[in-house]
Amino acid sequence: MTLEVSPELKAAWPSFQGAAVLAEVTNSAYSEPLWKRIQEFTELYRQRYTVDSIKDMPAIQATRQAYKKCGKDPSRYRPSSEALCRRILRGLPLYQIDTLVDLINLASIYSGHSIGGFDLDKIVGDRLVLGIGKAGEPYEGIGRGELNIEGMPVYRDAVGGVGTPTSDNERTKLTGDTTHLLAIMNSYRGKEGLEADVRYMVDLLKEFAAARQVEVVYFN
Repeated sequence: MTLEVSPELKAAWPSFQGAAVLAEVTNSAYSEPLWKRIQEFTELYRQRYTVDSIKDMPAIQATRQAYKKCGKDPSRYRPSSEALCRRILRGLPLYQIDTLVDLINLASIYSGHSIGGFDLDKIVGDRLVLGIGKAGEPYEGIGRGELNIEGMPVYRDAVGGVGTPTSDNERTKLTGDTTHLLAIMNSYRGKEGLEADVRYMVDLLKEFAAARQVEVVYFN
């Protein structure tokens, strides 16, 4: 899988740095040990942050600024990392989907980066390009229906959009049958701290999804 950043995205936000994790995995409907970890982390997170203070977190702040540069209002179309953080800080539990999605959500809150989680076998072609959404471009967000991705960073395969920081696409979403994972951590603040955040996610994948044949690819 080749990952590229388009000239238009580089022009709008030159400091972007991506990290792709490819692995063979075993998904499950629910992992009790993972949810114990999530609940412990949630308690600590609520002691440290408030709904107002998370906007100042470097990773979230950079993503919001990148949205504005690309032409999207981050308050109307929140990046998923910010939306997840705001949810738990409002006293609400995280959504329970399946083990892969749940651990990616934990890694996203931990790092502040939006993370795209894709079933690699559903991606068409062997190339993903990060660009900027166009007016009227079709895109079905997971659980959101048609999503207006104009002015939003978007990964495209040979068919069309598969992932944005706000929502991934129904076409390539993770399911209980997923055995080949592509997870992309999107750092709009650059390289600082990214390797440590990726290691955290890889450790979660190995511990809770039996990840093997793990490969990490950095791109910009």
